[in-house]
Amino acid sequence: MTQLALLRHGHTHWNRAGRIQGRSDIPLDDDARAELAATQLPMQWKDSALWSSPLLRASETARLVAGREPKTSDALTEMNWGDWEGLRGVDLIADPNSGYRHIEDWSWDFRPPNGESPAEVWNRLHPWMDALSGDTVAICHIGIMRVILARAWGWDFNGPAPFKIKRNRLYIVDIASLCPLPEPVRLIRPEVSQ
Repeated sequence: MTQLALLRHGHTHWNRAGRIQGRSDIPLDDDARAELAATQLPMQWKDSALWSSPLLRASETARLVAGREPKTSDALTEMNWGDWEGLRGVDLIADPNSGYRHIEDWSWDFRPPNGESPAEVWNRLHPWMDALSGDTVAICHIGIMRVILARAWGWDFNGPAPFKIKRNRLYIVDIASLCPLPEPVRLIRPEVSQ
């Protein structure tokens, strides 16, 4: 059984401000760097193939938690949020003319203006996933994780998601069956030697 473990990148100042990052190359903030530097991949994932999005926040997260350089793939780049990139979701939802919707009111074809739909994200992810030949850790973005986990859980972006993506946790999917493990696996915090 070949497994794919998905990990969301650490916080950036845009995350904390509620801004939609999309493809903007925003680095991790100092607090995220310190937090991630105190964690590691669980032992069973330490020697797995390591991939990340080419965006700084993901590749830096990979280096911090794995202690090595990841391979990068454009397939793992965050969903293109088009005209909404850099804006705050709360402001967009407050504007009835923006077209913005909460994720549970999307569909596979929901697309931000000049952006990318979840179906289009899946179309670029699927070939990358099919090419994986062994257990793999991928450090990526919430949009990428949502699309893979939506497929794995059979969720169609209608109603509440059957999963909640939290930081510092691996979300594991069997690649062949696209079957998810029911619970994420936490990054470990090695004991500090005294």
